[in-house]
Amino acid sequence: MFVRSGDALLNVVSFGDGPRTFVAHGGWTGNWEMWQQPFETMSRTWRCVSFDHRGTGATRPGHEEITRERLVGDVLAVLDACEIEQCVLAGESAGGRIVLDAVLATPDRFVGLVLVDSVPEVTRQDVSTLVDGSRSDYARTVEWFVEACVPEENVEHLKRWGRQMLMRSDGETAARLLECLIGPAPDLAAIAVPTLVIHGELDTIAPLQGARVLAERIPGAQLRTIPGAGHVPTVTAPDVVAAEIERWASSLRW
Repeated sequence: MFVRSGDALLNVVSFGDGPRTFVAHGGWTGNWEMWQQPFETMSRTWRCVSFDHRGTGATRPGHEEITRERLVGDVLAVLDACEIEQCVLAGESAGGRIVLDAVLATPDRFVGLVLVDSVPEVTRQDVSTLVDGSRSDYARTVEWFVEACVPEENVEHLKRWGRQMLMRSDGETAARLLECLIGPAPDLAAIAVPTLVIHGELDTIAPLQGARVLAERIPGAQLRTIPGAGHVPTVTAPDVVAAEIERWASSLRW
């Protein structure tokens, strides 16, 4: 279905009808499909919801400027439209910054938080190559990015899928989606929900040290490293990601 948030129409998908709800946010210009494979397993016992955030997939951002505040507002708009009172909220890569803000803004709506290959803060230096490359030659930048994200072997079909997914956006939108994340880390010590940090061992886009910082600064957070995985384990190691979430979520109080 499509959900209106401001002047954007967000493409929202939902799978399963389990007693627990898991809402996931993709990263950069990766749409809801970043979570497609974990959902195939999780939807047996969860209601799994995701959406194409502004400027990705089938969602069109309208004419409003892409800002972090609007991206956070989109998460809450999806929860309202889907009548989700409480859920586990997850963010992959750049989506982690958005879900952190959402949990800080409305902690009572979330039972838990999952961060996959995310970082505690984003500096201009961190994203300058991708921002400049997106504006000058987005297709070439996507090619480089996919190769850097996926160091695993024998996964050309996944790389092809990734390139097609990212190319549904455009260079200017891609640049703005990164620029709006630039700024200091949020108050991680104020995160008051159980948190799971999942990170690929071989991630060069968001190196493992960032995950260690998240796990150290968020009270009670658990860190799980996936051996041999790069930046997108939801795509390259979906069964492992789903299993880690299931193990961690077994102790959550609903």
